[in-house]
Amino acid sequence: MAKKPDTSSRIAENKKASFNYFFEERYEAGMVLHGWEVKALRQGKAQLTDGYVVIKDGELFLIGCQISPLKTASTHVSPDAARIKKLLMHKDEIKRLIGKVEQKGYTLVPINLHWKDGRAKCDIALAKGKAEHDKRDTIKDREGKREVERAMKSRHR
Repeated sequence: MAKKPDTSSRIAENKKASFNYFFEERYEAGMVLHGWEVKALRQGKAQLTDGYVVIKDGELFLIGCQISPLKTASTHVSPDAARIKKLLMHKDEIKRLIGKVEQKGYTLVPINLHWKDGRAKCDIALAKGKAEHDKRDTIKDREGKREVERAMKSRHR
């Protein structure tokens, strides 16, 4: 069984992505960041819900990831919260992703941001969009699990 990453190293998570997409494959990518962005990530000032990944000229870019600047940001830097961030991966992995994204229905979605050996990393997933009835099934399953948990909790009293 795969080990789950330590939750203390997690910066931000995109919970909406697992509701809207089926994940086929997961990848880990490094991020090119400015100094103020690293400081803001250390404070947990990141949000991924509207983020997506595009491939342009054989490079990956993260769009829609909001990193809110700290109030103590430097005076000579003008921080842009919605700046497009470059993602770093091996060239052969990027080529494989290009081939799969060109297939109909596949997209690249950021799943979470986390720290690994003092560096900010972004987990991205090759995903296929869910249809409306699949989303309804997800909601129904979630509510069913909640009902079971409630019944078990009241039974143990």
